[in-house]
Amino acid sequence: MTSLRVFDLAALDAGVGIADLRAVCSSIGFFYITNHGIDLNLIEAAAREMRALFALPLEERMAICLANSNCHHGYEPMKAQTLEEGMPPDLKEGFYIGNEITVDHAYVKAGYFNMGPNQWPASLPNFRPVMLEYFADLEATAVRLMRAMALSLGLPRTHFDAFCHDPMAVLRLLHYPPQPANPEPGEKGCGAHSDWGCLTLLWQDENGGLQAHSGGEWIDAPPIPGTFVINIGDMFARWTNNLYRSTLHRVINASGHERYSMPFFFEGSPGHPVTALPGCVAEGEAALYAPTTVSDHLTQMYRRTFV
Repeated sequence: MTSLRVFDLAALDAGVGIADLRAVCSSIGFFYITNHGIDLNLIEAAAREMRALFALPLEERMAICLANSNCHHGYEPMKAQTLEEGMPPDLKEGFYIGNEITVDHAYVKAGYFNMGPNQWPASLPNFRPVMLEYFADLEATAVRLMRAMALSLGLPRTHFDAFCHDPMAVLRLLHYPPQPANPEPGEKGCGAHSDWGCLTLLWQDENGGLQAHSGGEWIDAPPIPGTFVINIGDMFARWTNNLYRSTLHRVINASGHERYSMPFFFEGSPGHPVTALPGCVAEGEAALYAPTTVSDHLTQMYRRTFV
């Protein structure tokens, strides 16, 4: 059970539940979606490929390490990231998949944030096609969510369509070993942090451990079969002048089992401007943030956490 709201995405498509969506986004900024339309067999296939990736010998994973990429795509070793300042490195390993583009793509030539070719595991022939199909379906689902978000802000349904055109996104595969019996002070699977971009769509396995911070306490976001957990990122909060909340969250894998998850970070068109949206700044007041772009915002945020 969870105290977080579960929304039917098909109902949101039809404009049902929009007021409730606004209330959730302006309070905790975390919710679930069901009836999202992504084939459960595809999700299961992606999860199998993910587990196969992390089961490869370390030397195979390191052959496609982030260090070999100029756009931060590929394998991330255990404890390579520290998301909570002043705490030990996160007890997880990961793999980053971005838009499937080549070095001559316009986004690469423009120098947009972390745009460039992916790396793929040579010994897993199904990994690439499965992940790219899953990536495309997640992107389409995120576009549907953005239309609901527009309605929740009192904007036309199509307000974010230009932002959603040819968007950039990242699918991140994560493996968390069980929490150690004697962890270092503050050591956990994923330190308390907020996401940097627009919207995050998260699949998580059955082991749980995700928590969101609200009202001075940590609220469990346990796995619910057939759903995705959705949370608002810092960029979308900035866009709404902090009307919508980008909430701290963390992972503590106390299940005693290996935990796997697949967050999808939907960021939008990299050159799109990010300035306070209509209706989000009170008359006579100034916006809280200076205008920026999607790519510039993400570049600034990314520099804060990698060791």
